Amino acid sequence: MSEVAYPKNYQSVLNIRETEVAIKQVKDFFESNLAKELNLTRVSAPLFVLSTLGLNDNLSGQERPVSFDVLALNHRNVEIVHSLAKWKRVALKRYRFASGEGLYTDMNAIRRDEELDNLHSIYVDQWDWEMILEKSERNLDTLKDVVSCIYRVFKATEAHFHALYPGLSTYLPEEIRFITSEELYQLYPDQTPKEREDLITEKYGAVFLMRIGDQLSNGEAHDLRAPDYDDWQLNGDILFWYPVLGCAFEISSMGIRVDEVSLMAQLKKANAEDRLALPYHQDLLNGNLPYTIGGGIGQSRMCMFLLGKAHIGEVQAAIWPEEMMAACEEHQMFIL
Repeated sequence: MSEVAYPKNYQSVLNIRETEVAIKQVKDFFESNLAKELNLTRVSAPLFVLSTLGLNDNLSGQERPVSFDVLALNHRNVEIVHSLAKWKRVALKRYRFASGEGLYTDMNAIRRDEELDNLHSIYVDQWDWEMILEKSERNLDTLKDVVSCIYRVFKATEAHFHALYPGLSTYLPEEIRFITSEELYQLYPDQTPKEREDLITEKYGAVFLMRIGDQLSNGEAHDLRAPDYDDWQLNGDILFWYPVLGCAFEISSMGIRVDEVSLMAQLKKANAEDRLALPYHQDLLNGNLPYTIGGGIGQSRMCMFLLGKAHIGEVQAAIWPEEMMAACEEHQMFIL
C-alpha cells in the first residue's frame, strides 16, 4: 500500500449528501460538453472481452487482469477490461463512423494490482473516447488541437461548478502548456519522473506531457505504455497541479493511435512481437481499422479535483484497507 497524504486542516466544502449530488452534476455537465466539443456519440461498452482477441489494454504489461471462464461459452476465458483503448477502434469501424466523428462511453475496470493511495483505487471509472482521423492528420498539430479542445471543457466545467458552489476553489490557468518527456528530463535531469512532473506542473498549473513510452536520452522511459495502442511519438498525459495534495494530478492519458509502421516498431522495442498473431493486431496491420485518436478521462479524479477532495474514496465507493479508512476519517476525509 502506498503512503496516503493527509492535508493539514483539511475540511471538505461539501458533505457526503451534497457530494453525491455534485458528482452527478459534474459527470452530466462534463460529458455533454465533451461530446459537443469533439463530435462524439455515446455508446455502450463491454465490461469484459475474450482473452484471445487481443482487445484488452495491457497497460504497462505488468498488471494482471481479472479473468474467469464462461460456462455458456464452453469455458472460454474472458478478462475484465483495463481500458477500452483497442475496443473503441474496432467499434468505430463496426458502427460505421466517419472521419471527424467519434464515440465515448463509460468505462469501468478493476485493477487488482494497484497500489492504493489518495489517487489510486482498484476500481477505475473513466470516460473512454475515440475519434477517427485521416492518415494525414496523424501529427503533432492534431494532437495539440484535440488536447486544447478537451482543456476548454475542463475550464468550462470548473467555472460552472464554482458558480454552483462558490466555496469551491478554482485552480486551472487560462491555457495548458505542452512539453515532451525528453524536454522535461533535460530541465530536471537529477529528479525522478514523478518529481519532474510535480515541478513542471506546479510551475504552469496545467501541462500536457508528450511522448511517453519510448526511451529518453538517459536510456530510461519516463513511464511505461503498452506498445500497441498509443503511438509513443504522438501521445501524452494531461496533468494539473492540485494544491489540496501539493502534487501533479494526472487526469487523462491519450494519444494518436499506432498505425502499421509504429505498431511494428513499438512491438519490437517492447519484445512483444508475439502479439502480431492476435486478431486485433492482424486487422490493424492489414488496414482493416481506421486511424484514430483517443484516450481516457478519469471520472472520479475529475470529481475529486473539482470538488476539492483529498482522497478518491470521497467520490467513489470502492474497497480500502480498514486502517486507511480509519486514518482518513480522523483527518476529516470521509470515504464513501
